[in-house]
Amino acid sequence: MDAATRARFDARAHIVKAMAHPTRLFIVDELSRSERCVCELAEMVGADMSTVSKHLSILKNAGIVSAQKRGSQVFYSLYTPCVLNFLSCVEAVLEENLEEQKKAIS
Repeated sequence: MDAATRARFDARAHIVKAMAHPTRLFIVDELSRSERCVCELAEMVGADMSTVSKHLSILKNAGIVSAQKRGSQVFYSLYTPCVLNFLSCVEAVLEENLEEQKKAIS
């Protein structure tokens, strides 16, 4: 693998790693419905605002969400909604795995 190919795959892994946490997947799912402030997301997740802010920072650094400050609050939205296509693919894999498990049990 040459350096350019390695760099491209490293960049892809960075994005996938950013989503590789249940809380961050939940946040992406919620932001697919509408923009949210940190306080709303913290309440939904059941975590303190500091923890949710760290998750949002990871998603923002990966280019998945964007932030807009309004007064003293920061509102987040999906910057790249195409990540939902990836999550749909994940759901398809889960469904296929479930079908295979059902066949194995029968």
